[in-house]
Amino acid sequence: MSLISHRLTCLKLALRPQAREIHFSNVLKTAATATSGATSASPEWTPESRRTGLIARKRGMTAMWDQNGVKIPVTVLQVEDCQVTANVITPRPEPLSPYCAVQLAASNKSEKNTTKQMLGHFQKAGVPPKRIVKEFPVTQDALVPIGTELSALHFVPGQYVDVVANSLGKGYAGTMKRWNFKGLRASHGVSISHRSAGSTGQHQDPGRVFKGKKMAGRLGGERTTVQNLLVIRIDTGLNLIFVKGAVPGVDDAHVLVSDAKKKGPQAMRTSKGVKGVDLTVPFPAGTKDMEAKVGAIAIDGPAWGRNPFAARDK
Repeated sequence: MSLISHRLTCLKLALRPQAREIHFSNVLKTAATATSGATSASPEWTPESRRTGLIARKRGMTAMWDQNGVKIPVTVLQVEDCQVTANVITPRPEPLSPYCAVQLAASNKSEKNTTKQMLGHFQKAGVPPKRIVKEFPVTQDALVPIGTELSALHFVPGQYVDVVANSLGKGYAGTMKRWNFKGLRASHGVSISHRSAGSTGQHQDPGRVFKGKKMAGRLGGERTTVQNLLVIRIDTGLNLIFVKGAVPGVDDAHVLVSDAKKKGPQAMRTSKGVKGVDLTVPFPAGTKDMEAKVGAIAIDGPAWGRNPFAARDK
């Protein structure tokens, strides 16, 4: 995507009308009622359940304002043709339960740029060729039928998510930038070595530099996980997920989004900060069928904390 088209996309997002205030549990109930006659009884969510994640693309950052008028920096993630290509069930020795995972693929691409091995894999799953294939560990009750297309409706405004991506590569960096070293003196007693790492070894014994010593080297360009990002808004029309804060990686890069391990749906239901907020999540997954029943809407999460512009109670 060129810079001009990227800025036009951001402008369109900024000019979209203000999202309607819709209780997300009502949205899920509407979708479940509409699809109950066409599908068999789906398993119910339990505190031990672990859902699959999503493969999304980072579209850039923008800003939003909540109901209190507080400005929030958000990263826009777009779910692009994310479909299930396989369900993995691997037996393990007792007393361990079988390893279960859902394999997802996203972002369609042409057949001529796909290897024959992957073409056969996609044809077996009944999906078009994809650019990226990833596996998400789940519990056995959270397996999703092969070929199912997932939607941004999979996540709920107000819940927390973990995002995994490759961080920005910064090239060869010194110890002050890479490891936050203090550096040497900036004025007296140092001859053109102000940003030097200093001593790296000891004496004749041991006479070497220990492995793992923090030194200059290549910085960034590695798999990075950012935990506990708050979902601010879901846009079903454009399949967008707005999360509070920064996400690793360049624009248009693929990222892996899943329920937060430390602040997952069960922890959110019992935490003091969201008392009275229903955070029912689609289980086992939020699909395109649910999105078709709900329609193209934008759903905002609740305002967090006190209103900073209101007077404090004495």
